[in-house]
Amino acid sequence: MIATLSGIVSEKIGEAVVLDVQGVGYGLLVPNDDYNRLNLEEAAKLYIYEHIREQSHDLFGFLNKQTMGLFETLLDVSGVGPKMALNMLSIGSDASLRQAIASGDVAFIQQASGVGKRLAERVVVELKDKVGLIGVDLAASGILQAESDAPDDDAVEALIALGYSPNDAIKALKDVDTSLPTEARVKQALKGGET
Repeated sequence: MIATLSGIVSEKIGEAVVLDVQGVGYGLLVPNDDYNRLNLEEAAKLYIYEHIREQSHDLFGFLNKQTMGLFETLLDVSGVGPKMALNMLSIGSDASLRQAIASGDVAFIQQASGVGKRLAERVVVELKDKVGLIGVDLAASGILQAESDAPDDDAVEALIALGYSPNDAIKALKDVDTSLPTEARVKQALKGGET
């Protein structure tokens, strides 16, 4: 396992940088913020995330541990792979993405290439309490809307607030355990709606 690499930035190719480590060039996929901070012919140390599949071996590089930690947290969300997580990290700084997740700013997250509304909502619902910031109250923000006069339908209302039609919201919750808390029911419905 490669944990860190230290060397000279020898090339920038597309969204990747080549880090020359004693004559061996490692191609690293990096977030835009880090890409812009890395200068050719300058020394750099990057924290490495390896993604090994049958057909490829990708290395993702990060200038600081906090950014890599957020990257790994994003991978915990169903439907988010390494390249999608990198796309999310590339729409702004680490801090701006953490703030968007904590505050429920779905529109900001949707700016990432390949991220649709439902996936952005899933990221908010699943990670708002895990990004190290004080999360927004999802009910108050409208992402989860609980109707006090219809307590049994709060998950339906939450899905409607997320853009589902009433019929689609009811269908999405049809097989979800009604004894679960609202947030858990919404998460289950969102997972069930993956294509």
